[in-house]
Amino acid sequence: MTGTRQGLGARGEAIAREQLEAEGYRIRETNYRTAGGELDIVAEEGEFLVFVEVRARRGRGFGMPEESIGPRKAARLVRLAEQYAQAHPDAPQHLRIDVVAVELAGNGRLDRVEIIRNAVSA
Repeated sequence: MTGTRQGLGARGEAIAREQLEAEGYRIRETNYRTAGGELDIVAEEGEFLVFVEVRARRGRGFGMPEESIGPRKAARLVRLAEQYAQAHPDAPQHLRIDVVAVELAGNGRLDRVEIIRNAVSA
């Protein structure tokens, strides 16, 4: 399953959901798509509406997963978060963008999963 990029992404998102729920996040939606892009996970934690970008990598040959979010991706996440919040007035009004970094070994074993709160300024 993790042999393809899509498989790696799907496994990373499943691991991220488990970790988020274990830490008290309440998942609202996954893979929320708009014309402007996709939000991997939309959740609530306390008084925050949290938009979670999942970054999964196999090994560190191309750096750590969380390092792969550049300025363009960050700006897109902020824009999508604001659009989601406007379309869902019932959601908490405090917004935050977190990143879940998932690292897998070459054999598929989970090496690291880390929630990075406020990873992108909203």
